[in-house]
Amino acid sequence: MKYYVICGERSGDLHASNLCKEIIRLDNNAQIRGIGGDYLSNTGITLYSHFKDIAFMGFWEVFKNLNAINKILEKTKADILSYKPDVLILVDFGGFNLKVAAFAKSKGIKVYYYITPKVWAWNQGRANKIKKVVDKMFVILPFEKDFYKKFDFNVDYVGNPVFDAVANFKSDPAFLTKHNLEGKQLIAVLPGSRKQEVESTLHYMVSVLPSFPEFTFVVAGVSNLPADYYDNFKREGRVAVIFDETYDLLSHAKAAVVTSGTATLETALFEVPQIVVYKTSAVTYNIAKFLITVKFISLVNLIAGYEVVKELIQSDFSPSNLITELKKIIYGKERQEQLNGYHKIKEILEGPGASRRAAELMVKYLNEN
Repeated sequence: MKYYVICGERSGDLHASNLCKEIIRLDNNAQIRGIGGDYLSNTGITLYSHFKDIAFMGFWEVFKNLNAINKILEKTKADILSYKPDVLILVDFGGFNLKVAAFAKSKGIKVYYYITPKVWAWNQGRANKIKKVVDKMFVILPFEKDFYKKFDFNVDYVGNPVFDAVANFKSDPAFLTKHNLEGKQLIAVLPGSRKQEVESTLHYMVSVLPSFPEFTFVVAGVSNLPADYYDNFKREGRVAVIFDETYDLLSHAKAAVVTSGTATLETALFEVPQIVVYKTSAVTYNIAKFLITVKFISLVNLIAGYEVVKELIQSDFSPSNLITELKKIIYGKERQEQLNGYHKIKEILEGPGASRRAAELMVKYLNEN
């Protein structure tokens, strides 16, 4: 079978790579091409393009880069037609991927979606559009199956791939030594993988350093951004930047400050108490505030159904608020309360195996057809 995979950011790249490993295990004749990043590339997948060319987030940010995105979209359509895949597998990244899905469907190409767009959060009517352009949906949050039932769309719940990534992780025993962190108490700082995320949050994150003299702040840098970009945020001896070793960092952290996204769930599965933060442009925030219908922005709270972790959003994300909340999860009763909430989340997610289950269903459905 020929597979064409598209993901648009770092966490999607990780989950797409694990999915592809399972597909290759099940299908000896699998040929896979698509758009992704280093994880997919290291799996042996042929990349047509790197996701950094399309990784824009937020209404205003996407609008500003619309011409560039549309050019890439047209080139991607042409590449898909040239490749002639048996199936198009889309991973998250709804804005771009749903346009590709509609195109592929019109050309008679099967469309599978792994990690659904979060239409339950805003503009829920988009579920009807998804139903029209997607043949099979593989969802990763328990409540999503019931959500799509309201639109008469039967989807497969496969579990959450973050559980796979964490369960399969093997820590580096030399991590602390090679980064000169032995004997130090660490606060993990996870500002995201997109430049605009980092720009809007990281200065605030490290600005609270003087209030925590006993800790070293360690920023989880990502290699898809220039290494020297992080130099603006370093503080000699008290803020370190470590690239592409987030799981090792979480394995040793006392607490974490995390930009909203998949990293919030990863941090929870490593049982590190956290503060979730988010800040964007005023235009994007005001539009989102009008449209979003869910109570929380972090996956941790959405899965639990109540506030397990504190969320500091937009104007609430200030150094003074961050200091207050961070002290609570380091020294206060809130620390154990978060850990108790994490245990409930693990029970809800039903353990690892999402990548394997999704791949098995995909190969099964393709063979049936």
